[in-house]
Amino acid sequence: MNSIKLTKEPAAQFLVVGLAKKNGKLTIESSIDSLKVLDQKTLLTGLDNLGATGAMDEVVKVPAGKSDLIVFTGLGDSGKYELETLRRAAGAASRNLSGVAKATFALPAHSSAEITAVAEGAALGAYAFDEFRGSTKADRKLPLKEISIYSKSTSTELKQLIKRAEILAKNTFLIRDLINTPPSHLTPNSFALRMKKIATGLKLKVEILDEKALKSKGYGGITGVGQGSINPPRLLRVSYRPTKAKKLFALVGKGITFDTGGLALKPANGMEAMKSDMGGAAAVIAAAFTIAELKLPIAIDAWAPLAENMVSDTAQRPSDIVTIYGGKTVEVLNPDAEGRLVLADALVRAEEVGEEAGYLDGIIDVATLTGAQVVALGTRTAAVMGNDQKFIDQFLNAANLSGEQFWPMPLPEELRASLDSPVADLANIGDRMGGMLVAGLFLKEFINPETPWLHLDIAGPAYNEGVAHGYTPVGGTGISLRSILALIESLASQSGK
Repeated sequence: MNSIKLTKEPAAQFLVVGLAKKNGKLTIESSIDSLKVLDQKTLLTGLDNLGATGAMDEVVKVPAGKSDLIVFTGLGDSGKYELETLRRAAGAASRNLSGVAKATFALPAHSSAEITAVAEGAALGAYAFDEFRGSTKADRKLPLKEISIYSKSTSTELKQLIKRAEILAKNTFLIRDLINTPPSHLTPNSFALRMKKIATGLKLKVEILDEKALKSKGYGGITGVGQGSINPPRLLRVSYRPTKAKKLFALVGKGITFDTGGLALKPANGMEAMKSDMGGAAAVIAAAFTIAELKLPIAIDAWAPLAENMVSDTAQRPSDIVTIYGGKTVEVLNPDAEGRLVLADALVRAEEVGEEAGYLDGIIDVATLTGAQVVALGTRTAAVMGNDQKFIDQFLNAANLSGEQFWPMPLPEELRASLDSPVADLANIGDRMGGMLVAGLFLKEFINPETPWLHLDIAGPAYNEGVAHGYTPVGGTGISLRSILALIESLASQSGK
């Protein structure tokens, strides 16, 4: 895990600065005033000769002495830089500094928000997943370990923000690690036990229901999805209850540790990416850890319904009917629409716990739920749906602040009829057109209309099968953690007024 600190010392063996385009010409962008004494004309001529453009994701390393190196990271067009521009530029530089022990980042960041964005990007970019490498592991260069952020201010408030960036990166790495772990090593049970160990260290309450408890207590969705696998299902609950908390939010994440599609078997091409189908569960548990570590004054229940959707003689069949926790029946027309079944169980139980506590201020579910989400919004933008416009707006503001890309989608009532079943309360699939919205409407059936609710479909952005970019590696990304954290922080500040 990398560490981050503030420094007032501009000198560094490895110095990261910005490179941008202004009026068609390259310009060096940095927060260090003394950088101006360098022979910038010669540097810029050299960069131009190297073909540098200053574009985002471009990183150029230039020797600046016997062992010194100036790392130029692209910022795009010169001007007032958005926080996400700084975050991604720092992340791109950090990714390109594997094998380097420490570096100083001196991008054009002056305000606390800008400095924090650089710290977040640099930390998030310094990631690698080498746990399962054998003979090739020794040849791999380790990620950047020590990150210094140049700043004229080292105030207590700024130091706290830097510490927040460290905690955020650590828990984002946890999500990425879980997603990248192969299903041979991450089963519903091992996921639950691994998270229990971390939660216990943070003094959080943990509850794990095994397959027998799930069946006896009526969790028909989780049981039905998991019944085809030799690795039985689990329901994990992690609870954070700070003293004098005035609000309680439930976070529910889809936890399919591997998804073959069941008897609606997926094509072999691309099925290996289905180890990422527990990205929602990883995100909500990591969010609970982050919120607890930051000691935010809001209570959290994080729920991870965990199952492996496999093909076998015990797998649920098309036309099977399952009874969701709480009593609603669902005709399983498509066993590959399994995520909504496990989520339904957990959503109802989360509501019930809220009623027992006497209050529940909102529910957020996170899921790699539909291929239709990827068709509609691509691989870098996730969807948000819900039943409360104020809650949706609050989340979108938080997502914008965090730099994560979410887009609001509707829940059209006219599509609800497509979920009708002639033999059960509803079916698990409806119209293929608008499939992302139909899935959202299915989940809405298990939400108390009076409870503010958000549904985050992160199917595309949760797992990067393309090239690395900015602070985003290939594989698990950790999307939704930063937005959820920013939302909870915002609500915490409001509750204190």
